[in-house]
Amino acid sequence: MTLKVADRTLASPVLLAPLAGITDLPFRNLVGGFGAGLVVSEMIASQEMVQARPGTREKAELGFGRDNTAVQLAGCDPHWMAEAARVVADRGARIIDINMGCPAKKVTSSSGVGASGSALMRDLDHALTLIEAVVGAVSVPVTLKTRLGWDDDCRNAPELARRAEAAGVRMITIHGRTRCQFYKGRADWSAIRAVRDAVAVPVIANGDIVDGTTARRALQQSGAAGVMVGRGAQGRPWALAQIAAELAGDPIPAAPVGEALIDVISTHYEAMLTFYGPQLGLRVARKHLGWYLEDAGVAASDRRAVLTATDPRQVLRLIPALLRDAPRAAA
Repeated sequence: MTLKVADRTLASPVLLAPLAGITDLPFRNLVGGFGAGLVVSEMIASQEMVQARPGTREKAELGFGRDNTAVQLAGCDPHWMAEAARVVADRGARIIDINMGCPAKKVTSSSGVGASGSALMRDLDHALTLIEAVVGAVSVPVTLKTRLGWDDDCRNAPELARRAEAAGVRMITIHGRTRCQFYKGRADWSAIRAVRDAVAVPVIANGDIVDGTTARRALQQSGAAGVMVGRGAQGRPWALAQIAAELAGDPIPAAPVGEALIDVISTHYEAMLTFYGPQLGLRVARKHLGWYLEDAGVAASDRRAVLTATDPRQVLRLIPALLRDAPRAAA
C-alpha cells in the first residue's frame, strides 16, 4: 500500500504525527528505520525559525530521512510563515506541513506564538492567508493538519479543507476531536468522513490509532486514505511498521525483544546524547526511556532508578540489566 501526495509517492499510508518534544531527529530516524510512510517534525514556530532562535532550527534537522520527512510550521503571520517555508525548503524539506490543530493554550492564545494552531479554525479567512502564503513561497508540496473544529458549535473542518485544497494544499490530516476536547474522550473517526467527501486530495485520520485494529477501524469509519499515529508510537517506534503490514495483509514484523530490544533502546539513547549533548540529552531522553521500560513490563521502582540517574554511563548499564528480566522483553 502506498500513498500519493502531489508528485511524491509514500511507501506506506501510515504516518508519524508531529509531537512536541518527542518527534525530534533521533526519534524520527528510529521510526523511519523501522518503516513509516512519512514522519513529521515537531511543530516549529515560523518567526523563531527565520530568526534562528537557539534550538529552533535543530527541530527541522532532516538527517538521512529527508525523503520521507515533513517539517511542520506554526504561526499567525503570513510573512513569517512564507519566510519560514522558504528556509526549510532551502534546507531540504520535501514536504511542508501547516499546523492548525495544536490545542495548547500557549499556542492558541495571543500571548504565545500569536493565536495559531487550532485557534485559526475560528477565522478561516485569516487561516487561508497563511496557507496561501506558504503555498506561494515554495515549490514542494504543502499539507495541513487540523481538527474537526474549535468546539461542537464550530465543526468547520470540511469548509477549511475545501478552501485549503483550492489554495493548493495537497494532503489534509484531521484529528478526530475539536480543540475544546483537547485529548479527552474518544476520537470521532466517522466525523472525518465529511472532510474526505469535501475534497479530492488525500485525507488522513488521526487520533487514538495505536495498532492495526484501531487503524483499520479508523479507515473504515472515516474513508480516509491513511492514518497518522502519535502517542501510539511512544515507546514503540516499530508500531507504524506493524500497522502498515497489517493493513496491507503482509506478515506483521515482531516487536524487538531480548538483545534486539536492548540494542534499539541503547542506540536511541546514545543518539539523543549525541544530538542534544550529554546533559540535555540525559534529561530529554527520560520520557522515552520511561515509555520503553513501561511497555516492556519493568516495575515502576526499577524504572525510577533509570529515570533519576544523573550519569549517562549508569543509564546504559541499567538498561540491559532491567530488560533481561522484564516480562514483556525477554526473547
